[in-house]
Amino acid sequence: MPSNIVLVTGVGGELGGKLLARLGNNPDFERVIGVDTTPPAKSVLQRMGHAEFVRADIRNPLIAKVISSAKVDTVVHASTTAHPAGPSRRLAIKEVNVIGTMRLLAACQRSPLVRKLVVKSTAAVYGASSRSQAVFTEDSELIPADSSGYAKDAVEMEGYVRGLSRRRPDITVTMARFINLIGPEVDTVLARYFALPVVPTVFGFDARIQLLHSADALAVLELATVHDKPGVFNVGSDGVMTLSQMIRRAGRLELPMPRGVLPSIGKVLRGARVVDFSADQVRLLNFGRVVDTTRLKKEFGYTPRWTTREAFDDYIQGRGIRPVLDGGLLAGLAGKVMTAAATGQSATR
Repeated sequence: MPSNIVLVTGVGGELGGKLLARLGNNPDFERVIGVDTTPPAKSVLQRMGHAEFVRADIRNPLIAKVISSAKVDTVVHASTTAHPAGPSRRLAIKEVNVIGTMRLLAACQRSPLVRKLVVKSTAAVYGASSRSQAVFTEDSELIPADSSGYAKDAVEMEGYVRGLSRRRPDITVTMARFINLIGPEVDTVLARYFALPVVPTVFGFDARIQLLHSADALAVLELATVHDKPGVFNVGSDGVMTLSQMIRRAGRLELPMPRGVLPSIGKVLRGARVVDFSADQVRLLNFGRVVDTTRLKKEFGYTPRWTTREAFDDYIQGRGIRPVLDGGLLAGLAGKVMTAAATGQSATR
């Protein structure tokens, strides 16, 4: 049976906002509350039915008062950030990912009415390296705690969720480990990366990439909210593509370079406020990441509607990405990027 009163975090984001609108138009829910430090998009506010927005910061202990006073019985934690698309303040995001999750879960633990928790996590918890297995299952080893970056935040966050499950075994917990999201409207690192006219890659590497359409991610969160689906689930589309295939399909120009140069290119793009290449994103572009979705299909009961190829094509068409035709312009831009990487300057100057 559906829950009566739902609280959704991260509704200022694309996925959380759309989930708020979906649940707000479901008559089975008595009340749907969305919380974030920023309001949902105007398109969400116009069609979110009986859902309501409360400006609240989950890093603040007052989130416990919101949950208790509203008599919330289901919490959907959709505010975690695996990889910010553009340059952002690392400390602020870590606080939301780690401190915010701790505050939220403490509030859930204290409230006797909370009976369900749905968490948006990321397949980045498996890492990406030359030693990675070809396909990760939910039982695969996670990256070590002494690593760094946004993926480490997700590993910490999952640890707090497991702690809550031990202390409150009566709460149904669903953890969705999303592979890289893509879609016409979602803003991700890969969405910005493949929109670059000249796409930097590393000599000798052609990573296998698996994607997930944002519409499938939304469907999984909605199903987990409406029905009890306990467990940890990898969520990804069927099929994979190589990095070079994706670059050609998007009509971009591939710019292979030595492995040691790519971090400098990342700094250039970050400095130009184009895309944020973290160290774990660079590793993903080198080694790729693919997850097994057998448990999603058999136990959770959902098969993604979009394959990796279909999701990528929808992103290309929805964003209006056209093949880059001016070879002379591209050559000039490629040279500019390489020069900027060598000198630490911005390629946009």
